[in-house]
Amino acid sequence: MGIIDYIFGNEEDTGKETKDVNEKLQLRKEVLDIDKASVHKGDVELAKEIISEHESVDVPVSREEVVIERKALNNEPSDVPITNEETIRIPVSEEIVDVDKHTVVTGEVSAHKRSMTDTKHIDETLKREEAIVKKTGNAEVIDSVTENDHE
Repeated sequence: MGIIDYIFGNEEDTGKETKDVNEKLQLRKEVLDIDKASVHKGDVELAKEIISEHESVDVPVSREEVVIERKALNNEPSDVPITNEETIRIPVSEEIVDVDKHTVVTGEVSAHKRSMTDTKHIDETLKREEAIVKKTGNAEVIDSVTENDHE
């Protein structure tokens, strides 16, 4: 009886020399299949809103005044007759404030996207198969491992 026959339950002893038996047991294990997908997370919108603010400004303006000064002359004699034809005209001016508005650029807002890389931690239990060799009695078993058997 060969070792393989004994291990796989072929206990029939024919008393004859057995041929080389080449039986294989495939061992399997689970591996992770990880896929990534791009999903829409949201939107960012840039817009403007108009805000009205009241502004008070003190603007210095100038104006002219006419000052009338009277002085008594003690009744001095004059050769000029009394008439309505003598007039003095004094122009008087003042500054007025003309308020207008115009638009100026005060700043600029721009937006761009950048790609960031984070790490997501995955915890998963994986299964694998291992061969169990059971022997009873004095059966000799030589267990060898080749490099391609383990990943």
